[in-house]
Parts: sequence; C-alpha cells; structure tokens
Amino acid sequence: MKIAIGSDHGGFNLKGEVIKYLEQKSIEYKDFGTTSTDSCDYPDYALKVAEAVAEKEFEFGILICGTGIGISIAANKVPGIRAALCHDTFSAHATREHNNANILAMGERVIGPGLAIEIVETFLKAEFQGDRHQNRIDKIKAIEEKYNR
Repeated sequence: MKIAIGSDHGGFNLKGEVIKYLEQKSIEYKDFGTTSTDSCDYPDYALKVAEAVAEKEFEFGILICGTGIGISIAANKVPGIRAALCHDTFSAHATREHNNANILAMGERVIGPGLAIEIVETFLKAEFQGDRHQNRIDKIKAIEEKYNR
C-alpha cells in the first residue's frame, strides 16, 4: 500500500503524527508538503495529493488542514477523487465500504492525534463492498463527466 499525504500549516503537526504511525506500520508514503507551520494555501497540497491518487501513483491519500473542510473540498474537484472528511471511526469505515473513498481528510483543530491515528487505521483497513454501492459510485462518476467536459 502506498499513501500520498499532505497538509497546510493548520494540519502540519497532525500530519507529523500520522507519518510516525505510517512509519511504525511500515506503510510506504510520500509527503507532498507543507514542510512547516508557515501560512500557506491548502488547495496547493490538496491538488498535489489528489492528482497523485487520481493518476493511481498512490492507492490512498490523507489530507489535513485546520478543519479538514477546505482541503477536502479542493481535493474533490479532481475527477476520480472521493475525499471524505472524517472525525470519527464510524465515518472512516463507512466511507470506505460505501463510498469507496480514496482520500481521507481530517482537521487538526478538530481532533487529537490519538483519534486521528484510529481514524487512519480504520480507513486503511476497511474495504469497498461494491454491489449496490458501485451503482452509486457510477452515478457520482456520471456527474463528474457531465460537468468536467
């Protein structure tokens, strides 16, 4: 499994905690930035991670900003990306099983590192159930195609 990870300044510290977890679990990753808590723009990092996941260079992405909201909105503009903002393990599990989410978004100012690691672990272990859910993913893809001509 290969993970693309990125954050803005508001998610920089939590990203560091997630990277420690990935390293402990020997999960391959690439950090797309930012490299400090200096103010920066979350769409820049959302785009880098989302493109890498959409191009299938990485199986999943993890994006972190202050709330997780802005970075997930930006990532979801890339066709083929289903970025899910999760601040609990139930949502992390459900979004993989039902939505086949390929990017997990979180907010450093919303959750602490302990919960964040549980969410990451849950997200990465859950599997898409397909079946009736695939029809819904196909409808999402049709919406993308309609508006991304």
